[in-house]
Amino acid sequence: MPLSYHIFYSIAILLSWIARVWCRWQVVGIENVPKKGPLLIVANHINLADIPLLTVSLGRKAIFMAKEELFRSKFVGYFLRSFGSFPVRRGQPDRRALHQAQKLLAEGGALIVFPEGKRSKNAQLQPAFLGAALIASRNGAPILPVGICGTEKIRNLASVLRRPQVVVNIGQPFYPPSANPELSKTELIEFTDLIMRRIAELLPPEYRGDYPSKEIEQREN
Repeated sequence: MPLSYHIFYSIAILLSWIARVWCRWQVVGIENVPKKGPLLIVANHINLADIPLLTVSLGRKAIFMAKEELFRSKFVGYFLRSFGSFPVRRGQPDRRALHQAQKLLAEGGALIVFPEGKRSKNAQLQPAFLGAALIASRNGAPILPVGICGTEKIRNLASVLRRPQVVVNIGQPFYPPSANPELSKTELIEFTDLIMRRIAELLPPEYRGDYPSKEIEQREN
């Protein structure tokens, strides 16, 4: 990993300690994170703060895949690249991004993907792109679902002074139904739905948006 990543990762750790002061930050399920080996981390996305927050919540270093549009801003692009992030074009095949993702996982690294492809404006789960399912189906690496809630309350200094409750809920890893690089679009859609419902299980009902589940509610009741 580049030197800048290690520098910014250290800064992120420092910020995590500051975060304990300006918000009530809680990490649940840290024991579910494999300490080594390839890992595809999938999470919902609400706020830009999700990036450093998730980085320091996992207990291991990970690389982000982020939408190409974010890299057009010099400041945000520099910030993302410093965390080792690389761009992906949404809604269309991006062989370069797919190759980078496969290479990272093949080398035993951890990759973070926001399947929705963008921040949710209402904090609820939005329809997901097929990218995460495509990466997982081609690599066969374990998938780690993460549900983030509360970061939508971080908007300005006034909101920080209220010390909002922020929870990073880490679920148990699961594997793709099969490591098959030739899944049909229908199969990728079904796999994407599975991934998103695993994330939904880790969120309060009001965050589940496009992925409500009677099965989840029945298990909770």
